Amino acid sequence: MSGSDLSAKEASQTVAEPSASDIRLVIAASSAGTVFEWYDFFIYGTLAAIIGKTFFPSDNATLQVLLVWAGFAVGFGFRPLGAVLFGYLGDRLGRKYTFLVTVTLMGIATAGVGLIPSADSIGIIAPAIVILLRVLQGLALGGEYGGAAIYVAEHAPDGRRGYYTSYIQASVVGGFVLSLIVVLSSKALMSEAVWLDWGWRVPFLVSLALLAISLWMRVKLSESPVFKAMKEQGELAGNPFVESFTYPGNKRRIFIALFGIAAGLTVIWYTAMFSSLGFLKSAARVDDTLAEIIVGVAGAVGMGFYLLAGAWSDRVGRKKPIVIGYALTLLLLFPIFWVIGSAANPGLAEAARRNPVVVSGPDCHYSPFASEQESNCGKLLSDLAASGISYELAEAPVFSVSIGADPMMVDSYPWDEKAAARIAALQAELSGHGYDFAKVTPSAGRIAIVIAALLLLMALSGATYGPVAALLSEMFPPRIRYSSMSIPYHIGTGYFGGFLPLISSYIVARTGDPHAGLWYTWAVVLVAFLVALWGLKPGMPSDFKDD
Repeated sequence: MSGSDLSAKEASQTVAEPSASDIRLVIAASSAGTVFEWYDFFIYGTLAAIIGKTFFPSDNATLQVLLVWAGFAVGFGFRPLGAVLFGYLGDRLGRKYTFLVTVTLMGIATAGVGLIPSADSIGIIAPAIVILLRVLQGLALGGEYGGAAIYVAEHAPDGRRGYYTSYIQASVVGGFVLSLIVVLSSKALMSEAVWLDWGWRVPFLVSLALLAISLWMRVKLSESPVFKAMKEQGELAGNPFVESFTYPGNKRRIFIALFGIAAGLTVIWYTAMFSSLGFLKSAARVDDTLAEIIVGVAGAVGMGFYLLAGAWSDRVGRKKPIVIGYALTLLLLFPIFWVIGSAANPGLAEAARRNPVVVSGPDCHYSPFASEQESNCGKLLSDLAASGISYELAEAPVFSVSIGADPMMVDSYPWDEKAAARIAALQAELSGHGYDFAKVTPSAGRIAIVIAALLLLMALSGATYGPVAALLSEMFPPRIRYSSMSIPYHIGTGYFGGFLPLISSYIVARTGDPHAGLWYTWAVVLVAFLVALWGLKPGMPSDFKDD
């Protein structure tokens, strides 16, 4: 180790060791704050359908969905900037005060979304304000995770660091589960008309109460013992951002943290939570509330996998759970979703198998981002995508459509009508071939199968996510730890994960295959698996040491 840096162990020896009760408070306050802050961020995704109709209205249903996920991605896109800003402050001013600022900014920005008038009332200003608030949320979240993870890691004893920090990892899932609980509770307490009119704003405003609780808990915390020791000995970094890229060996560590850790774990997590929820609601056509309950139950139970993986990494090292999780994801990702689809709505799956939709024609171009398609073929593909129906596309000299063995009468299709009228006509045609567009409620046995499949996804996510806070804290020197771990983590999670719903939705819309978006997850996990296999050190975890 270089003489200018302290290891976490050396630093903690110069400051009184935290007691067991102190550590419990540290874990509880840091985890609760993380739950609340991720609740603020995920409530946007949980209410994506209503947000689309309120702030991004469009006659093209697919475009409306893509605009919502683009707004979701904007918040993630600004996370790296937040990591740079708050990482600098965390390494210069302290861990505690930095994540007090981030949770405050997040709570205020989230409540603001609940107060914005609709686009019908104030026009384009409404989505512009939404995007601005998403930017503020992204900045805040860029500083939150690093602060909470490091704060717990720098209080934890060597042999328990993976387990203690896994509570921070599980808290991310907790934020998503809490968002579902608040949404479902709010819907249960009001009529559907009230919910659709203004009641959906309540979950956003609840963030103010969560902010107050989080601040009350975090104000009672003291500063990290490692940071105290560095400050007392004058060992704080002059410019943590610059040093993150000039400290010996740190560029390699950042590369591994970005492509081998952050990118892989985040796409698995978002696939397990957001992709599964969207798949159940759209492709499987499960009742919306039931789909939210199913994913919420799987998420709540699945948090235990994060704690188990963190504790496991204390015994076998951080590398093994992560690499095994990646390898199993590559093998099981598609089969898991095949099981979910066939169990959730076997009738729809059987109709698609018996009577596949085949669209043929010359240059059938379809742009999901266009408000109106140029050709009749493009309009039909748009209507199929909006209906959640898979299709096959074939080149042919003449435009035609077949449903199973029967041709569809394209001449009588209402091409000049609005999208809603066209979609109604399309669904009526498909209904005669066994396609059922009503929302379904699977039997208890089939729900159990879906939850089991989702729990397997959560186990894969837990294996790759549970040990990560400890791993990243141990990878980087204490004086630049906040910046060095936050920058690659938030680039990886912000761009690879935050853009996943947008990219996967686009792939599904272009291909007509509801499973095609999973290829994005699969490809990113493959890269992460190879980088982690090459770059992560095997064996037992330890405090930071120079390479």
